[in-house]
Amino acid sequence: MNRRRSNRARPRPPSSTAGPRQTTAPRGGGELRIIGGEHRSRRLPVLQSPGLRPTPDRVRETLFNWLAFELVGRRALDLYAGTGALGLEALSRGVAEVVFVESQPPVAAAIEENLARLHLSAHVERADVSDYLSAAPPAATMRPFDLVFLDPPFRQELAASTCEQLERHGWLADEAFIYVESEQPLEWSPPANWSLYRDVRAGDSHGRLFRRLAREHADEAR
Repeated sequence: MNRRRSNRARPRPPSSTAGPRQTTAPRGGGELRIIGGEHRSRRLPVLQSPGLRPTPDRVRETLFNWLAFELVGRRALDLYAGTGALGLEALSRGVAEVVFVESQPPVAAAIEENLARLHLSAHVERADVSDYLSAAPPAATMRPFDLVFLDPPFRQELAASTCEQLERHGWLADEAFIYVESEQPLEWSPPANWSLYRDVRAGDSHGRLFRRLAREHADEAR
């Protein structure tokens, strides 16, 4: 949950995979703390960028307590990644693979730097989220995701359309978990085969964790 007030579509630069290589990015935006797992209590710098901040510790702790037995070995997608706090937390707690999608090159570079600090390898896609989700994932190289973190910029009505793209284009595994952070109040309907699993409110934000059913199973449950 890394809120920004704007996320204009940008030309899609080449994607990258973060590893031990260090990148350069502006400093001075504060820090985030890893709450649990292998890198528990590690503090990481946060880029100085308008509206960018890590998900509050309390909210992250609540979310990952909900997901405690659903993380090890899973694949996760961190959309509108911002600081990367949710994806980094997931990696610390045993998620096997995370793809971060972030449209702003300096912000994406900062995620790569923090991955390198933790000696973690993950894919950082420098792309607009809508462009990235506009077609099905390449079947030869990518299987559907078990877990998605979705925290779009507030007041741009992006949550509903992003959820629709995830479902329509086959990005989600059967019984995937999808965490959606949005402003309050926001009225929108998730896809019909998503069931609300848990929710949390903090300040002006509302976090909802959904559990997906394959459409044939959802039809049987009706």
